[in-house]
Amino acid sequence: MIRKRLFPAALLALNVATVAALASTGGNNTVSQPQSARPSSACVAPGAVLTVEEQRTTFSLPGRTTPVARDFIEAAGFEGIVDGFADRLCGYQSVSEASAAIKAAGASLWRTAVDRAQGRLTSGTIDRYDDRPLYWARTSMSRAVREWRPGFAITSLQRQAILRQFSYASRGIDQVSFPKNGTRMLVSGFDTYSLDDSLRNSNPSGASALQLDGRTVQTKHGLVTLQSVVFPVNWTDFDQGIVEDAFGPWLVDRKDPRYQGSIDALMTISQTGRGQMNIEKWAGGFRGGSPDNNRSLNWGPTSAAALWPQPQPSPQFIRTTLPYQAMIDAGTGPWPVKLNPGITEWPAGTYPDPAALRTAPDPSPGSHAASAPGGNYLSNESMYRTNRLRLGTGHQNLPGGHLHISSLVYPTDQSALTSPEFEADRKAVVDQTVALAEAAGKAVRR
Repeated sequence: MIRKRLFPAALLALNVATVAALASTGGNNTVSQPQSARPSSACVAPGAVLTVEEQRTTFSLPGRTTPVARDFIEAAGFEGIVDGFADRLCGYQSVSEASAAIKAAGASLWRTAVDRAQGRLTSGTIDRYDDRPLYWARTSMSRAVREWRPGFAITSLQRQAILRQFSYASRGIDQVSFPKNGTRMLVSGFDTYSLDDSLRNSNPSGASALQLDGRTVQTKHGLVTLQSVVFPVNWTDFDQGIVEDAFGPWLVDRKDPRYQGSIDALMTISQTGRGQMNIEKWAGGFRGGSPDNNRSLNWGPTSAAALWPQPQPSPQFIRTTLPYQAMIDAGTGPWPVKLNPGITEWPAGTYPDPAALRTAPDPSPGSHAASAPGGNYLSNESMYRTNRLRLGTGHQNLPGGHLHISSLVYPTDQSALTSPEFEADRKAVVDQTVALAEAAGKAVRR
C-alpha cells in the first residue's frame, strides 16, 4: 500500500453502542456535488460537504462519459439497490425510522454483494469476483445520506451516527455470526484504494473477503467456519476504532448472546506487490504518512484503541502467531508463499532521529518501530490493531496475523472496466487467498 507524511489527527472515538445511541439523539454536519445516486431533489441539501471518496462518484474513466460509480453499479446489477435507497430517503418521518432503515439497507447491500460473489445470486454482467461494485454502491449511498435534507430536524452528530451504522452494516461488521461448535476464524479485507491513480482499481483482499464470508470447511477434526469484514482505507476510521469494533466483540467476554465464545483465530488481509503472498512476521505500531482514500496523511505512533483493552504501554512490534508453516506447506498457487521478516526501527533512545533509523531482521530490545515487514500503512495497522487487541484481551496464544497478497495486472485500455485476462488473474489471486485462509483454519482446528 503507499507512503508520505504529516500529522496524526485527534478524532472522536465512537464504539458501536455509542453510535446506536447517537442515531436517535443530538449534534451538525454539512454535505455537495453532481449527480450519481442522489435522493429526490425535494430533499437534497444544497452545498453539503462530501468526502473525497464521495466526490469521486461523479468522476469518469478516460474515454467514458458515465461516472465510474454508475459503471460498476450497473455492471453488477446494483442500480435498483442504490436508486431505491436514495428514493426512500425522502419518505422517512423521524431520526429513529431513518436510522433503522438506513442500517438495514447497508446490511442488505453486504448480503447481496456476498451472495453475488459466491454465486447464490446472478445479476449484472461483470465477474462475480469483482469487489468494486460493493465499494462504489456503498460510497454512492453514503453520499446520498450526506446530501439528504429530511423533513424533520437532524443534527450533524445524528447524521454522522447514521452514516457510521450504515458503514458498519455494509461492511459486514455487525453481521458476523458463528455456530456454537467448531473452530471460528474472523478475517478482514480492504476497500479498493489509490483511486487518484486509477478509478478502476480493485482490491483482491476485499474480493477475498466476499468469498470467505460464511465459508465452512469440514475437516476430520471438525468444522471450521470463517466470517469476514471489509475495512475502509482511511486513517480516520481506524482512529475511531473500526478495527477494534469489528474484532473486539469476539475477543472480550460479553453478555450479549450473539458473542458467546471467543474466535479461535484472526487474520487481516491486504494487497502487496505483484506475485507475492507474504505472511508478515511482525506488525509495527507506527504510521508512515501515506495518503488514504480521502487524501488524509498521518505520520507517527499508532493511536490508542479507545474503549477497548490493550497492553500498556502499547508494544512497538507484535509478532505473528498464525500457523504460517502450515500455510506455506499447503502448496497453494500460483504465487510462492513465505514468512516475511525484516523491520525498520529506531534503536533504544534514538527516536525520532532520522539518522538513527536502521533495518534488521527482528526488533532489538527497547527499540521504537518505524516500519514492519509489511510497511507502515493501514495494512500493517490492521494487523497491529487486531493483535494488540488480542494481547489486551489476554489471548496471547490465539493465532493472529496478516497475509499480504499479490496485486493485479489491469487491462491496457484505460477505459476498460475489465477483461477476461484481468478477471482470470484476480480469480487466481483470490482463490489462492481463500486456500491459505482455509489452511490456517485447518491448522488451528488440529
